[in-house]
Amino acid sequence: MEELRIDLRILTPEEKKQAAEEKKLLHAFNMAEPDSETYIEKMHALFHNNISEGSYVASPLLGVRFYNVTIGKNVYVNSHCLMMAAGGITIEDNAMLAANVQLISNNHDLYERAIITCKPIRIEQGAWIGAGATILPGVCIGKYAVVGAGSVVTKNVAPWTIVAGNPAKLIRTIPQKNEGAR
Repeated sequence: MEELRIDLRILTPEEKKQAAEEKKLLHAFNMAEPDSETYIEKMHALFHNNISEGSYVASPLLGVRFYNVTIGKNVYVNSHCLMMAAGGITIEDNAMLAANVQLISNNHDLYERAIITCKPIRIEQGAWIGAGATILPGVCIGKYAVVGAGSVVTKNVAPWTIVAGNPAKLIRTIPQKNEGAR
């Protein structure tokens, strides 16, 4: 997986304008009455309509570059989620994120702090991310995997497994059910 590097000192005027507009939209989303028409409208605008039917993001939400986030069908993202999305974040159908989850797709260069290093995060179908878990750049959470509350995930998580801890480690595998029977 190739790393994207962004030098924050040399953003274009368009990039600066987009960041300022996103801050205003994020504020409006966080201040809107939950479940109101305005709330749903702001939610879709914030993610540039990259949020599929049946999905819901609870406020307050924190982060940047929401245009790099794609959310599948029937996804639930609980409150206080942090999405640092410079590297891209994909959340597939039927995934669930508990409160206070952090999705961190970017980091700072060790020597040049104004340069961010970015790798995408992927949360596959039916995965469940526990409260307060942190997913770091370049990580893929496999289908129907479970990440325990408070875990810090530094490596890919295999499908149908449970991981927990800091750093997250395999706890056990989950017996697979017929996916159509859910």
